[in-house]
Amino acid sequence: MDSSDIRLCFVGDSFVNGTCDPDYLGWTGRVCIAARNTGYALTSYNLGVRRDTSTDIAVRWQDECLRRLPDSCDGRIVFSFGVNDTTVEDGVSRVSTEQSLINAREMLSTSLSLYPTLMVGPPPIADLDQNRRTQYLAEQVRLVAEEVGVSYLDVFSSLERSTTWMHEVALLDGAHPQAGGYVELASLVQAWSAWWFSAKS
Repeated sequence: MDSSDIRLCFVGDSFVNGTCDPDYLGWTGRVCIAARNTGYALTSYNLGVRRDTSTDIAVRWQDECLRRLPDSCDGRIVFSFGVNDTTVEDGVSRVSTEQSLINAREMLSTSLSLYPTLMVGPPPIADLDQNRRTQYLAEQVRLVAEEVGVSYLDVFSSLERSTTWMHEVALLDGAHPQAGGYVELASLVQAWSAWWFSAKS
């Protein structure tokens, strides 16, 4: 493994994609810029797909990551998903909590057997009812991650208290922030003790 060839896959939904960010960086681009500025040379792959649920991600993630993370590199994966699972369509959530947890356990355990793996939890949106469902799912996924051995970052609580995040979400489509919100999410990741790319000593 070439430790100088660090490749990082961000796997998830529209929040991973950075939807509605006028700078087209989202939080993933910003944490990679910060890593570069502290001395890490990364190759990053944004594998965020709008409207993807955990079931959608479970189908595609491994093939997409294996193509980008050969055995010769220092490959790592960060997952983030959940809001689309709790979206109600035709009177029911797009993915049941039970199935979401099955998906999370399968993806996280398989990924961890192959690569260093982290998970960033889902953020709040401008729908209070959905936020309650998302927060409950986030708490359950955190427990699954802990059981599997994957470090999990809860961003929901901090972003729900953030006037920047919630204001920007309300201004646009009710779900996604602009640059300021993604800056705040990126800051939470960068301050996380489990994050791999803190400043080099």
